[in-house]
Amino acid sequence: MSAAVRHSPPPQQPPSSTTTTTTTTTLLHEREKTPTNQRYIIVLAINYLTLFVGSIASSLLAKFYFIHGGSSRWVSTWVQCTGFPTLLVPIFLPYLTHFTQRKPFSHLTKKLITLSTIIGFFLGLNNLLFSWGTSYLPVSTSSLLLSTQLGFTLVLSCLIVKQKITFNNLNCVILLTLASILLAISSSHDRPKGVTNANYFVGFFCTIGAGLLFALYLPIMEKIYREVYCYEMVMEMQLIMEMAATALATVGMVADGGFREMKRESERFDLGVGMYWVTVWANVVSWQLCFMGTAGMVFLTTSLTGGVCMTALLATNVLAGVAVYNDHFGGAKAVSTVLCAWGFCSYVYGLYVKARREKIGGDQESSDDHDVGPKDRDQDQMEMTHIVTD
Repeated sequence: MSAAVRHSPPPQQPPSSTTTTTTTTTLLHEREKTPTNQRYIIVLAINYLTLFVGSIASSLLAKFYFIHGGSSRWVSTWVQCTGFPTLLVPIFLPYLTHFTQRKPFSHLTKKLITLSTIIGFFLGLNNLLFSWGTSYLPVSTSSLLLSTQLGFTLVLSCLIVKQKITFNNLNCVILLTLASILLAISSSHDRPKGVTNANYFVGFFCTIGAGLLFALYLPIMEKIYREVYCYEMVMEMQLIMEMAATALATVGMVADGGFREMKRESERFDLGVGMYWVTVWANVVSWQLCFMGTAGMVFLTTSLTGGVCMTALLATNVLAGVAVYNDHFGGAKAVSTVLCAWGFCSYVYGLYVKARREKIGGDQESSDDHDVGPKDRDQDQMEMTHIVTD
C-alpha cells in the first residue's frame, strides 16, 4: 500500500466525543482481551479454574441436597444466586490493591444496569428450571441433557452476534445433539427411586428448557460485553444480575413458604442440622464460582467458546455422578460421553485451524506494512494518541 493513497482526517476536524468514547472503549476492550497481555492469561486461567470447580461442585451439591432430605425447589433456586456478595471480591480487590485506578461501578451506564436487571430475572427463571430438572433426574442424565445448550448457542450466536458456521462447529453440535437423543431414548430406567414417569419427563423438559435459556443468555451477553472494556465491569454487571435473580427467588420463597421450609428441612436432614447449613452455603459458593467463570469466559473469548467449555465439563460431571452417587453408567451413557468428547475435540481442532490461519494472515500483513513509509506510521500513531488522550 503506497503512501499516496493514504488519507488522514483534516486537522481542523477533531473526532467527536461519541467517536472518541467508542474508539477508546474498543481499544481498551481489545487490549484487555489480547492473548499477549499477561493479565489476560492470568484472568483467563482463573476463570477456567473457577468454571471447572464451580460446575462440578454445584452439580454434585445440588443432587446431595435432594438425596439427603432437601425437597424445596425454591430453596435450590435461591442458593444459586444468593451468593452475589462474593462477587464484591473481584470487583473491589483490584482497586484496593492499586492494580487499577478505575473506581468500582464508575462506568456503568443506565443502559447496562437496566439490561443486567432484565437478564437477571431470566437467569432466575433458568435457575428454577434447573432445580426442577435436578430434583427428578440423576446428575449424569441432567448433565448430558444440558449439552443440548451448545446447539442452541450456535444457532443463537449466528443470529445475535453473527457467529460463522463452520464444519467443525456444525459437527460439534450434531454430535452433542445425537448424544442427548441417545440418552433420552435409553435412560428411562435410570430415574431415581420414587420418581414417576410424569416426574421424570417434567425433569427432562425442564432441563432442556434451562439449556435453551442459558444458550440465549450467552450470545446476548457477548453482544452486551462489546460495550464493556474491563473484567471488573463484567463482575459488576454479574452482581446486578444475581441481585435481580435473588429478588425473584426470594419472592418465590416467601410465597411458597420456603424460609419456613428451610428450618423444617434442617431438622429432618439425614446428616443433621449443621450439615444441612454446610450444604446450603457450599451450594451458594459453588454456584457463584460457576457463574463467575462463565461470565468471564464469554467476555474474554466468545459465547460459543464459553458454551463449549461448559459442555466439555459435562463429561466430567457424568463421571463425578457415577463415582459419588453410583449413577447407572451403561452402554448408552458411555456412547453419549464419547460423542460429547468427540464433538468438543472437533470444536477445539476448528479453533486451532482458525488460529493458524490468523497467524499466517498476520505475518502477511506485517510484511505488507514494510511498504508504508515512516511518515505515514508516525501520522497514524499521532492520530491514535489524540483519540485516546481526548
